[in-house]
Amino acid sequence: MAKSVKGGAAAPTDWSDEAGAIGRRARAAARQLASVSTNTKNAALAAMAAALRSSADAILKENAADIEAGKKAGLSAALLDRLALSRDRIEKMACSQEEIAQLRDPVGEIIEGYTRPNGLQIQRVRVPLGVILAIYESRPNVTSDVAALCLKSGNAAVLRGGKESLRSNLAVHKTLAEAAAAQGIPADAIQMIDNPDRDLLAALLREDRNIDVVIPRGGEDLIRAVAEQSTIPVIKHYKGVCHVYVDELADLDMAEAICFNAKVQRAATCNAMETMLVHKNVAPRFLPRICRRLSEAGVEIRGDDRTRRLWPQATAATEDDWYAEYLDLVLAVRVVDDIQDAIDHIARYGSSHTDAIVSQDLKHVQQFVRDVDSSSVMVNTSTRFSDGGEYGLGAEVGISTDKLHARGPMGLRDLTTYKWVVYGSGQLRT
Repeated sequence: MAKSVKGGAAAPTDWSDEAGAIGRRARAAARQLASVSTNTKNAALAAMAAALRSSADAILKENAADIEAGKKAGLSAALLDRLALSRDRIEKMACSQEEIAQLRDPVGEIIEGYTRPNGLQIQRVRVPLGVILAIYESRPNVTSDVAALCLKSGNAAVLRGGKESLRSNLAVHKTLAEAAAAQGIPADAIQMIDNPDRDLLAALLREDRNIDVVIPRGGEDLIRAVAEQSTIPVIKHYKGVCHVYVDELADLDMAEAICFNAKVQRAATCNAMETMLVHKNVAPRFLPRICRRLSEAGVEIRGDDRTRRLWPQATAATEDDWYAEYLDLVLAVRVVDDIQDAIDHIARYGSSHTDAIVSQDLKHVQQFVRDVDSSSVMVNTSTRFSDGGEYGLGAEVGISTDKLHARGPMGLRDLTTYKWVVYGSGQLRT
């Protein structure tokens, strides 16, 4: 059975020994997991999916306890939504395990191969990163997604969720770890930290001898703290300030449906629209209808002067609103002069996460796609599709707005690196 790492009753002042033990166990498991066959990994994923379904009652019981504690602690509605599990969400978690099992195993893939004039055969071969430390808040489904993606890509996972979701995470971890171990997966390949002590996390972030990469998911404060403390490379995005630009040549019925979906379908996610930009030529026709519909759904509109003239119910947007990731039913709205004005706004205030254009003009679409430097650029569709599962990756360990080494939703291939393999027949360098 894979281990749930115990912190102990009395918190010591120095967690370096504990962090080192966790790291060493993960490193040993990673060496074993790197050579596990694709069939064994897929069998484990199938067993993990079945276990999630059969353990749904136990998982939901622990999740209900987390929800109740979260309400007493005053968590926002957005955080409670992220924390909440349901039978439908558990079923989606199980389906993700099965989808990942169906994906091609990236480990061992020959990225390129060629022969030099001296007869040396050169190959670049895909291999696991090794040990991945995932740090995240609220969402218990991340435990399931990261465990599955790390297992299939041959990486050992050390999982550290937030204290608000501790019971849920432990229940999900126990379910997955036992199912995986029964199929021959190394016991320490999926470790769950059950001690929320920040000093233990700080010690883990210094465990660069055994942990290869850190992937934080959560609020900007968490991600910045991880990046500042870690001696291990961090793949990150600080926040998702996602825009939808409604062009002067947009289909306004399509634009209304897209903007409503991007904001309302699940406002607490990092790929939800936070700012809507509308061309001045269509604003008089478009803004009253979309603002009315958004307001009826409970969305607070914060607009610039031109927006407020067209929708007087809007409150005045401040400079901070253009930078804001609300993760809630709040939307900043600005009327722009043209597409270049929209692109310039995104360049100044955006977070390189996901930005969308709604337009029927091919030249405008091409300009937007070329000039908006975000990890995902959407054309005539909702920002909510910026997601590993929706991209056919099975799931994601996170969305990276970095440019090294991965960008956008991170799936199996993004959890690998490569090594050079050189075949010779006795050649000597002269």
